[in-house]
Amino acid sequence: ALGGGAGGRELMFYDQRGGGRSKTHTQDPITWETQVRDLVDVIREFGLHEPTIVGYSFGGLLALLFAADAARDRTLPQPAALVLIDPAPIARRYRDVFEREFARRQSGPDVTRLRNELNASGLRASDPDRFRQRTFELSVAGYFADPDAARDLTPFRVAARIQRSVWESLGAFDLAADGRLASIRVPTLIIHGRQDPIPLASSEECANVMGAQLVVIEHCGHVPYVEQPAVLFGAVDSFLRSRDRLPRIAESE
Repeated sequence: ALGGGAGGRELMFYDQRGGGRSKTHTQDPITWETQVRDLVDVIREFGLHEPTIVGYSFGGLLALLFAADAARDRTLPQPAALVLIDPAPIARRYRDVFEREFARRQSGPDVTRLRNELNASGLRASDPDRFRQRTFELSVAGYFADPDAARDLTPFRVAARIQRSVWESLGAFDLAADGRLASIRVPTLIIHGRQDPIPLASSEECANVMGAQLVVIEHCGHVPYVEQPAVLFGAVDSFLRSRDRLPRIAESE
């Protein structure tokens, strides 16, 4: 989808394969390489020259994987900059920490209270659509600094088979240790909510290795566009404006 952005920027959104409206019926394994190839195809299909890639959650990790591949293969589209919003963990050890923390939150007293309130509300019989909507919201409440803020969300689902296949394809990954992060030489902004169940240490290590700008948003979990939109969009706009002011330097190969 195309949309007008702040400052006259054009924004392009796409659903990754297996998520949202990008349905797939193939039984072939969908891997992280598949997702990178899809991103390359989108960039080429629309003739985007040196785009700024904005990745949220797994999209942030995907942006890093793409940029690392592009750094090694100059025939691929080259990104001008990266904006990573609460990116998925850069290493398996951080992924393990996230999974334990998210499970703890989902079974904790706050989400349990909200789940009990829903079950006692009678919505299952009186308003099945609203009941399904609220069930979705509670399934992601552990991502929020305040689970009560998980309301009026747009449902977005990724096929479990695809999600499992992609993470399995990454194996015991560590983008810092294997040199992929260090190979990325484009300006990068990383934004991370202080209370995100994805450990802040993952984004801190990513920023340190890449020399990236890191903005930590206080009182915010994994959903800053709901929890702290003014801070989020202010940080992104400031980064992009600083990029706009940089002089253009001709490069020779």
